[in-house]
Amino acid sequence: MKKLVTPLIIIVVIIGVLAMMIVPRYNKLVNADEQVDSKYAQIENQLQRRLDLIPNLVNTVKGYANHEKEIMTDIAESRSKLAGANTPQDQAIANDQLTGALNRLLVVVEKYPDLKADANFRQLMDELSGTENRIAVAREDYNEEVNSYNKLRRAFPGNLIAGMFNFEKKEYFKANPNAKDAPTVDFGGNDSK
Repeated sequence: MKKLVTPLIIIVVIIGVLAMMIVPRYNKLVNADEQVDSKYAQIENQLQRRLDLIPNLVNTVKGYANHEKEIMTDIAESRSKLAGANTPQDQAIANDQLTGALNRLLVVVEKYPDLKADANFRQLMDELSGTENRIAVAREDYNEEVNSYNKLRRAFPGNLIAGMFNFEKKEYFKANPNAKDAPTVDFGGNDSK
């Protein structure tokens, strides 16, 4: 009987030690995963706020600049792409395209001093500017959280636990490499993208 009890105690002790090592790390990974999802949701909230502001801005500008249809079309298409993007990378690319289209719209606005003086337009621009700042902060917060999570899942023993429980690597919200290039604006009537 004593011969059976000793191996059983050793097995129970080993299982207990493993549980004490695995459970806290697992819970830490779960918490980090949830934090990443929470920060991503904040980016989505701000992008949605931006998408909601854009039609009002476009309609305000349309009243002054009816012949600027190409820019309005670009904004509508970019807005649709952003609304349909599912991954952080797809959203980053669509966001960059929408930002480029909005920048071209702002160049058009410069041609219309009455529009710049319009109170509704100024309010929309202030809201859009605030939203852009919130997006930048949310992206930074998200990327910091992804960094922490990815380090946690790659470090030992987190890498073993992440592998056992399928904790996948998270994507950063990266800007499109072409986003560094400013759009070319031609006031001769041929806007280039």
